[in-house]
Order: sequence, then structure tokens, then C-alpha cells
Amino acid sequence: MIRHIVYFSVSSASDRDRVLAGLRLLEANPHALHLEVGENLKLDSLGNDIDFVVYGEFTDAAALEAFKAHPSYEASIAAVRPIRDLRMAADIVAREQRRPS
Repeated sequence: MIRHIVYFSVSSASDRDRVLAGLRLLEANPHALHLEVGENLKLDSLGNDIDFVVYGEFTDAAALEAFKAHPSYEASIAAVRPIRDLRMAADIVAREQRRPS
């Protein structure tokens, strides 16, 4: 499984609602096993530059590519890119979680 994590910041507080709405367009995308879009709670004392997080889980790289090829992804980019400040992304292969015994 691949975990896809993307961080966004906005330079203008007046754009926050529009960015969040644009990111939520991704929720219509059927290619993720799990997808969350949320506001950063900013509970870390060392850095709170990130405003929004998109977290997705995908069966494999092909599913992630299908996600990126879906019209909802393009619509989200069109809505968010012009008004966002920072965008950082990371993709990792998830290790199997151990269940408590």
C-alpha cells in the first residue's frame, strides 16, 4: 500500500475556505482506498506553517496514478494552485501494522 501525504499552506487567510473547498473535490475520486482532507490543528510547538493536509491510501502506484488522472484531481488543481502558497508531497510504502496480541 502507498500512503500519499500532501501539505498545503495559504498566504492569505481570505483564501482558506476556497482552498479547503478545492481540496475537498478530491473526495469524489474513486481510486483511493482511504482519503482525508483536513485543516492542520497546529498543535506542534515547533512549526505550524501548514494549513491543510491531504492524506490518501492506495493499493499501489497504478492506483495513485489513476487518482491523479481522474477529473476530480484536475479540478482540484485548477481551484487550489492559483491561491495556495506552499505545496509539499510525500509518498511512502506502508509497512504492515502489527495488531496487539
